[in-house]
Amino acid sequence: MRKLPTKLFTELYGDDKKEIERQKNRYSQLVSEFAKRYTVPADDSSIRLFSSPGRTEICGNHTDHNFGKVIGASIQLDCIGAVQPTNDTIVTIHDLTYNEDYSIDTLDTERRLDESGSQALVRGIIQGFKKAGYKVTGFNSCFSSEVIAAAGVSSSASFEMIICIIIDALFNGNTIPVTQFAAIGQYSENKYWDKASGQLDQMSCAVGGMIHIDFENPTKPLVTKVPFDFAKENYNLMLVNTGKGHADLSAEYSSIPDEMKSVAKEFGKSTLRGLEYTDIFAKLPELRTKCGDRAVLRSLHFIEESNRSDHVATALKTNDFAQFLQLITDSGNSSWKWLQNISVPGYPEEQPIAICLALTEVFIRSKKHGACRVHGGGFAGVIAAFLPKDYVAEYTSYMEKALDWKEGSTKHNPVYKLSIRPYGCIEIK
Repeated sequence: MRKLPTKLFTELYGDDKKEIERQKNRYSQLVSEFAKRYTVPADDSSIRLFSSPGRTEICGNHTDHNFGKVIGASIQLDCIGAVQPTNDTIVTIHDLTYNEDYSIDTLDTERRLDESGSQALVRGIIQGFKKAGYKVTGFNSCFSSEVIAAAGVSSSASFEMIICIIIDALFNGNTIPVTQFAAIGQYSENKYWDKASGQLDQMSCAVGGMIHIDFENPTKPLVTKVPFDFAKENYNLMLVNTGKGHADLSAEYSSIPDEMKSVAKEFGKSTLRGLEYTDIFAKLPELRTKCGDRAVLRSLHFIEESNRSDHVATALKTNDFAQFLQLITDSGNSSWKWLQNISVPGYPEEQPIAICLALTEVFIRSKKHGACRVHGGGFAGVIAAFLPKDYVAEYTSYMEKALDWKEGSTKHNPVYKLSIRPYGCIEIK
């Protein structure tokens, strides 16, 4: 049995001894599964271990697609992999979490229209590395993920980044900047998934810790570390999965960048980046007539939220935690009132985000501490709450009851306590 690094595991997963032991067992089980699947000894030193975190959005709701500013962070929930290089050109993937098995020849990486899911992503990532001039050849792998799917913590980007760190470590001598990983992940999603994504998710998973991202140059975003530890303030970040709902949200998600860009077009621009509140105000009657009130409100949200991301970074760097909580509250209010991504028009009977935000606001008001906001895309899905540690257990029970979740249920617990880990995608040594 290989010895796993306790100090590193404490940094990745916290200082709870039971949790560290659970994580070590998780890695050991993954290695055992790898050994069984590929018929190699479990103590083979050429089996290498990797971890890639999920991510959380701290501030900057729906600003990246108009080249704005965001605060993101890597979290302790991660995808882990056991990997061994081979002597051929075949990449073999076995995913324990999603029960997937497939192989890709690194000499055959053109897009296949009949291919989807993670297989298409991996093929696109390999092609992205090759196009950038990097070496890629064969390896065997097993993966297991605790990054919650469809919960706004970027399970797909986490998987993309673990593939990237594996290719860098195995074949390129750890020479590739992690910002390049994010660009390659974006390339794969854009070209092999037809998903018009930016680099927010990938960058937050790849870099590690809390980061301020400026997307003024979207192909090379400016990334700045924001050194801060919520645990030292005795606060936890909580996520609540409010439920999916039944509406198809594709049109709602695309309406946000489309409406923002319709306003930008009136200024001869392709995005809102560079516009100020005074610019919008100066043309307000004309913009309301041509673009509609919601488009104007969403554009004002973009301007204010991008600026707010700067203010959040400053508050954290100067340890002004009270100001940080106020800014998070302001961000949540802006998403609800201005951006309007809390509920789906035409579905008044289904408003899970609004219900959970309302309940959380009542809880925070009763305790006189904390802040909450929608997390990620909105309309359905996840909210975030920043709460003192002393209230976490009570809040968890409160929201479990509100969402009718009981111990022993076959459904996932909808309430998650997160911590921000200091490392992005890494090899476990």
